[in-house]
Parts: sequence; C-alpha cells; structure tokens
Amino acid sequence: MPIFMVERQFAEALELDPDGAEGVNRINLDEDVRWLYSFLSADKRKTYCLYEAPSPDAIRRAATRAGIPADVIVEMGHRLLPDASLEPVGQTM
Repeated sequence: MPIFMVERQFAEALELDPDGAEGVNRINLDEDVRWLYSFLSADKRKTYCLYEAPSPDAIRRAATRAGIPADVIVEMGHRLLPDASLEPVGQTM
C-alpha cells in the first residue's frame, strides 16, 4: 500500500489523549487508512504524519470525519539513506 506524509497545521497547540487517538484510528480503519506515526513540532502546532492508505482522498475523508486538518499530502516513493542509496517505500497503485 502507498505511504503518504501528511502535514497538519493546528490553530492551537495539539493535545491528543489515548481516547482521541482511538477515535481517529477507528475512523481511519473505516477509510482503509493506517496511521503509522507522527512528529510533533516544538510548539505543538504542526504535525508531520506517516500513513499507509490507498489514496490521498482516503486520507482526506478520514481527516474530515475526524475534524482534523490535512493541509499537505505527499506520496512517498523512496527513502533516502545516509549512504545516499534509495530504498522504495510502500507499493504504489
């Protein structure tokens, strides 16, 4: 399944608890989206999240249902390693 990086901008600092994460994961499951992990900016107003999903539209639908932004969605094709080699990620459709 393809891998996507999602950038999100929040108006206020993000505070997500386990119950909130569980709700997001249930919505994602309905849309065939799997949240792998996220990086949170130091000010807690931006996240950079990795997802497995069939398409950017599936991520947008899940984000809309969860009430969270999905400002930028980019499909990842390769991972660049420290030795400058490329390694494919995900499986594009």
